[in-house]
Amino acid sequence: MPTPPAPADAPPPPLALTGSIWLRAGDQNWGGAQRIDLLVQIDLTGSITAAAKAAGLSYKGAWDAIDTMNNLAGEPLVLRATGGKGGGGARLTDRARQLITTFRALADAHQRFMQHLSEQGVSPAGDIDLVKRLMFKTSARNRLLGTVAQVRTGKVNDEIELRIAGGHRVVATITRASTEELGLAPGRPVIALIKAPAVMLALPQPGLRLSAENQIEGSIAAVRPGAVNDEIVIDVPGGAALVAVVTSESTRAMALAEGVTVLACFSASAVILGVVD
Repeated sequence: MPTPPAPADAPPPPLALTGSIWLRAGDQNWGGAQRIDLLVQIDLTGSITAAAKAAGLSYKGAWDAIDTMNNLAGEPLVLRATGGKGGGGARLTDRARQLITTFRALADAHQRFMQHLSEQGVSPAGDIDLVKRLMFKTSARNRLLGTVAQVRTGKVNDEIELRIAGGHRVVATITRASTEELGLAPGRPVIALIKAPAVMLALPQPGLRLSAENQIEGSIAAVRPGAVNDEIVIDVPGGAALVAVVTSESTRAMALAEGVTVLACFSASAVILGVVD
């Protein structure tokens, strides 16, 4: 009996680590398990037609695969005779049988490796999320991964409070429509984007009061001089980093240098929020 379809509201199956081995010669693909299986089937049946059917290939696809493997190997792997019973006879060379043995050993080792990763608790779901975040492209120099801690709604704009690496607080002001479109709610992972020129620097001192909603203390990691403006890289405790662009005159006046503690300040309206799903 056919397997009944899963209910429409059934949860998706859990992700699992898997992989496959492909053989390459320079820029050319020899192929993977299917072509090796084709060789195995040729050895078993002596027939291109039967081997192609067993390997899930068309007759022409099997011939093309054989031609490719023979050419890339630099020596015959399959010896064939056209016009034989069943569409042409074929047999493997000793080199092809050696290739099958090697491929199986590699496949076994690969399977053990993947099993080892699973046993070490590698999370494919988490890795996929990380890859998506790494592929997230934007012109903003500052890209901070955060989690929505609170949504404070207003008549037109909402205030979104985030927690970034190190437990630091970042506040963004966006429209109510954007909150709904992005599905922002406590616990939702987001990426906060802040252009470097929007980040102002201040030197911490007693009694200092600033109007910027976001004030994050860090230590200058690098000063990259420019013709007019300098780029200041600030390491934030907890693993985050911020980049600010200030005038070279400000760099000199504030004595900004590696190791100096500064406040990186930016307004809530300067923060753009994005999601990757």
